[in-house]
Amino acid sequence: MFAWETRGKKVFKSFPKSLFAETKVMAANQGLYNGFLAAGLIWTFFIQNSNWSENIALFFLSCFAIAGIYGTATADKKIFFVQALPTIFAIVLIVLR
Repeated sequence: MFAWETRGKKVFKSFPKSLFAETKVMAANQGLYNGFLAAGLIWTFFIQNSNWSENIALFFLSCFAIAGIYGTATADKKIFFVQALPTIFAIVLIVLR
């Protein structure tokens, strides 16, 4: 979110350098979105009721998975392995628990 024009260039090497300044607002929006998803998952650690905690965790993990699958389809195939696959694995672990 805050390092799109510096760190983003190192991560997304195939993107044209001029793209980063033009998409700074979009990247900040995406970073904020991911921050809220992370906050939702952190929130689950403070919920006393285990069923409620599990349901909230599954909801936010599902949001992550959907975002990862969408990113895979629209931006870069590597997103699946970095974001979607670990999230799907976490969902499976919770469900099978």
